[in-house]
Amino acid sequence: MPLPPETERRALRAVLENACAHDGAARAAPVVSRLLAQQPALRAQAEEIRAFVSEAIASLHGVPVPELVDRLAALGGPEAAPPPPPRTEGGTFPDLPGAETGAVVLRMAPFPNGVLHIGHGRLLYVHDHYRTRYRGKLLLVFDDTIGSEEKRAEPEFFDLIQGDCELAGVRPDAVFYKSDRIEAQYPWAVRVIEKHGAYVCRCPAELLRENRAAGRACAERSQSPGETLDAWKAMLSGGFAPGEAVLRLRTDLADPDPAFRDRVLFRISDLDHPRVGRKYRVWPMLEFSWAVDDVELGVTHVLRGKELVIEDRMQRYIWDLLGVRGPPFLHWGLLRVREAKVAKSKANREVRSGLYDGWADPRTWSLRSLDRRGVSMEALRTFILSFGLSLSDIEVAAETLYAENRKAIDGATVRRAFVADPVRVEVEGYPFDLAAVPLANHPDRPELGTRPVRAGPVFYLARRDVVAHPGEEIRLKDLVNVRLPATLDERGPVRATFVDRPNRRLPRLQWVGADGAVPVDVLEVEGTHRTGLAERAVAEASARQILQFERVGFVRVDAGWTPGTEPVRVVYGHP
Repeated sequence: MPLPPETERRALRAVLENACAHDGAARAAPVVSRLLAQQPALRAQAEEIRAFVSEAIASLHGVPVPELVDRLAALGGPEAAPPPPPRTEGGTFPDLPGAETGAVVLRMAPFPNGVLHIGHGRLLYVHDHYRTRYRGKLLLVFDDTIGSEEKRAEPEFFDLIQGDCELAGVRPDAVFYKSDRIEAQYPWAVRVIEKHGAYVCRCPAELLRENRAAGRACAERSQSPGETLDAWKAMLSGGFAPGEAVLRLRTDLADPDPAFRDRVLFRISDLDHPRVGRKYRVWPMLEFSWAVDDVELGVTHVLRGKELVIEDRMQRYIWDLLGVRGPPFLHWGLLRVREAKVAKSKANREVRSGLYDGWADPRTWSLRSLDRRGVSMEALRTFILSFGLSLSDIEVAAETLYAENRKAIDGATVRRAFVADPVRVEVEGYPFDLAAVPLANHPDRPELGTRPVRAGPVFYLARRDVVAHPGEEIRLKDLVNVRLPATLDERGPVRATFVDRPNRRLPRLQWVGADGAVPVDVLEVEGTHRTGLAERAVAEASARQILQFERVGFVRVDAGWTPGTEPVRVVYGHP
């Protein structure tokens, strides 16, 4: 479907603005992200937008910057800065009901089958915000009740998740494991049974589904408390095999939500647990364990996603049945970063198969992967907290996070030269006094100093730049002006001619001096690799140092790279 003329005009304007800001070399990804972030309605035509932007960039390749400026002016000049994404509550956080400073206790309860990813940012930083605000305590309570064959707690994630909390700067005041508290759950089950609030059900799964849908009671529902206690003891002593019996809560069979009718409280499992093995056969469902632990651990307020409302109902139902006062619930809506394709099960599978480069692979969008890319956890915190405790579901472009990160790292990040798909260019008549030149480490931070850079007469330029300017005068960025040949000899080096030194308004091309050039491997966000050459100073960087490759973006030297080896391995962060 073709784009409306006004959309094409706006997209072209964005391309021109990006090109003018980057010496004529526009990049499609930030342009598309910006357009989709400003106009979510365009997402239905995202592929058409990407195609149009790519074609526009190709058509402008080689156009001198002054002409780009003129074309942008004809379209109205740069657009005003867009308003921030809608925030239902203006990025504010309501008071916790009845909260007393120094007495607030909160809990985070991850299931240990994967590391924490960008989607857990709200879990971490909203809890930490309130913990700090009320000078309270934050508990990390692993929800490691027994899972299914498909979703099981795995031993390595107990430590990995605690490491993620440390990385995020959110340190819990205490750590608990549900698997250590199973026996504390059983007396509560007895209390529910004695209140005639539960029964042991042995219905086959198909019959159960039919009964719940029809609001029809099964035969066991008429059990007396004594009969249920006998059956409960049989469950605990091994009288039933897994799947033969469950302890089920008595709720209203006419409840408008069939999912709330007589939900399971406990089930039998013979699966091995990574911490306690087969010590327990009867395991609580998460809703019941929360109802117990939120009271026994002294939790004063429960903060969770709004999708867990049925869990809220279950906890309240149990508390009301037993005459127990539990904590109030506060909720947030889904906060999704559009480019982040987060799926714990898929990531787990790909990491274990070796397809992904561990849990810090950029495709996982884990906190570890963001850190590997050079995204500051403080930038992530600012990004998350800017949306407040909103019930609205929010979808934003990754560029919103990247903008926060630029604020955090730009001022201290040195610039370096890098060219992908390099072509060797020999410049005839190049001035001998410019064989080495001092270049600023940062265009706006003179206090960061300069570094000596080996220059001509032989350079490497990006192939696409050379192809885009046949026979034209171009400026080697921050250096001299040369004329490229009208045709390229694919069998040998490109032979250009020195013109002059003044900084004239010509297309500016990034270059790397051939003397001392080092090979670089760039791991992209999509898991692909881009190779090229960089200036010698890149090989002198330290592991985990953040650099900005000019006209490419921010990268971080990979922690696993050994200084002195080639290629230098870096991970792409963002534009």
